[in-house]
Amino acid sequence: MQSQCDLNAFSVIHRDNALLAVHKPAALLVHRSPIDRYETRFALQMARDCVGQRVHAVHRLDKATSGLLLFALDGDSARHLSRQFEQREVEKHYLALVRGWPPVQGCIDKPLRYKADALADGPALRDAAPQPARTLFRRLATATLDQPLGRFPQQRYALLALQPETGRKHQIRRHLNHIGHPIIGDVNHGDRHHNHLFHAWRGYHRLYLAAVGLRITHPQSNQALELRAPLQADFQSTLAALGLSVPVDAVSA
Repeated sequence: MQSQCDLNAFSVIHRDNALLAVHKPAALLVHRSPIDRYETRFALQMARDCVGQRVHAVHRLDKATSGLLLFALDGDSARHLSRQFEQREVEKHYLALVRGWPPVQGCIDKPLRYKADALADGPALRDAAPQPARTLFRRLATATLDQPLGRFPQQRYALLALQPETGRKHQIRRHLNHIGHPIIGDVNHGDRHHNHLFHAWRGYHRLYLAAVGLRITHPQSNQALELRAPLQADFQSTLAALGLSVPVDAVSA
């Protein structure tokens, strides 16, 4: 079931008696945060307004990341879904546009220390030891851009399908930077020269990372449910400008 909610292109992907899946645009917070205390728009509020009832956030996306965001519509479903995320029973799929041409496929297995925020997090989180973190990736397509940068007359980029097996803070962004292929538009973990190039060329100031698929167990029927979200229009148009398209099997395991 798919419908549209007339609030800043905030689209509903799926809705039933237990859950609501929406497409969160980039630059939208999931809920209130002391990090962005002047923000007035939140996905949680927008989802509630779309369906006219209380919703429960069962996971989160970074503010800069667009794509599939899941809410529960009652307390029991919220607990069921939250437990699936906590126990790593949810299959999560992302797409990212990165600098360079990574290997055709691979697994980034690098423990990550929690990146604590001075305002929102306490001493225990700031002093936590690194935690295991694994991200699978698959290269879907490559492109060359005829734009000079530094000593290179052309630039190389790739579209990746990603499947994080763990859920550490900024895991995909940090892992891709670790292997030397940062996501375009990533201010904190990316390459500012390529970020500036894309902003000047395309006119979009965004992170090219999108949550495009989830596979969960439905909290009421206990049946597997696959959810997919399209890319945001600016992401799609940038891929088209690079001559890239998303394969039909982009979010398959």
